[in-house]
Amino acid sequence: MKVIGVLLAAGRAERFGGAKLLAPLPRGPNAGLSVGVTACKHLRSAVADVIAVVRPDDLAAAPALEAAGARIVVADRADDGMGASLAAGIAAAPDGCGYLVALADMPWVDPNTIARIATTVEEGASIVAPRYRGERGHPVGFAPRHREALLALTGDEGARGIIDAHRGAFELIEVDDPGVVQDVDTPLDLWAPDRG
Repeated sequence: MKVIGVLLAAGRAERFGGAKLLAPLPRGPNAGLSVGVTACKHLRSAVADVIAVVRPDDLAAAPALEAAGARIVVADRADDGMGASLAAGIAAAPDGCGYLVALADMPWVDPNTIARIATTVEEGASIVAPRYRGERGHPVGFAPRHREALLALTGDEGARGIIDAHRGAFELIEVDDPGVVQDVDTPLDLWAPDRG
């Protein structure tokens, strides 16, 4: 089964002050690369096909993500929240594949962790996510059977409702990867982890 990467990059980045995905990482092996491009690059290392979901008014991050190898999908209802953006990405993916949902403001997820999640979906997992020191992280993998539920998402909850409805089939993979729980909300967050 093919697994498609869906990179959610349609937020407004208000706490960051705008243009968060274009902010360069200040240190580590990806120093100088932007937050969004690094997240896209890591996702592309695990899956061959990546869809980056952007806002209609995104004139800067979209070209950078496209240059990093993503196919760009515009979420016309991005202001409705993460659920609407995720649904737009799923709608652009072919039917019958698995989905690996990643966040463009999480540039420190180890590519090996992403590959483990993708492989677990390929091997038949229903829903799977990494867990670091007791905290569930990203990306989250979904089997093809969840396509209709993902397409129906709205609001800012994302896929939490789908995960809650399938607790018995939800797998958590323990990882030694703090990047799965570290995102960039403010400029100070760029310096928080000593990772690239």
